[in-house]
Amino acid sequence: MIDLTGKSAVVTGGSRGIGRAIALRLALQGADVAFSYRGNAAAAEETAAAIRATGRQALPVQADVSQPEAADALIKAALEAFGKVDILVNNAGITRDDLIMRMSLEAWQDVINTNLSGAFYAIKAVARPMLKARGGRIINITSVSGQAGQTGQANYSSAKAGLIGLTKATARELASRGITCNAVAPGFVLTELTQDLAQPLQDEITSRTPLGRFGTPEEIANAVAFLASDDAAYITGQVLAVDGGLVMM
Repeated sequence: MIDLTGKSAVVTGGSRGIGRAIALRLALQGADVAFSYRGNAAAAEETAAAIRATGRQALPVQADVSQPEAADALIKAALEAFGKVDILVNNAGITRDDLIMRMSLEAWQDVINTNLSGAFYAIKAVARPMLKARGGRIINITSVSGQAGQTGQANYSSAKAGLIGLTKATARELASRGITCNAVAPGFVLTELTQDLAQPLQDEITSRTPLGRFGTPEEIANAVAFLASDDAAYITGQVLAVDGGLVMM
């Protein structure tokens, strides 16, 4: 069984969907969890209450990680509350889908800033404390869109592909101090975003997925919890696809 007793974690974008499932799973395995949210205070408080119900500490922090000072403040708040950060999960992400010809420059920049730069800012903020502690786990949530590309998602696919490069560079830079950095690449997962997709599109997605169904947020959280644990101490610089076989590299 995965044991994170005594560990402290930071999850960006942790109030809903996959981020919420990750925050809860880490807490269930014994970690105290700080998480960021952009604006939905009610969802953040509900998630914090669910974490506390496991007997662990929860620290919701309103922060837009696309701003470097907000990422710094998030890590600082976690360090002040818990004394250390053992695990960082970069999950915060947005979509602004459109075809390249129609995509606004703002839609391009907003997605890059949040999904890619936001992860860089959080890693930069946590690197020094992890180096001093001579250990840590960094897990970046990328996507099958970053591995295979997706029509109408030039911004999102680019950011998620960039996140894979950031994962590998971080893994190389920090390995000498026992810090690992890996990525999890979800396929199509049932969340608030995808449950509203038209039925024909849902049917097309499941027909393209060898396992024939959508994933669940909990299945993504399972992979994150493993990579955050001592069981994954010799794994770094890897991309673990949790996608029902959609993208086979």
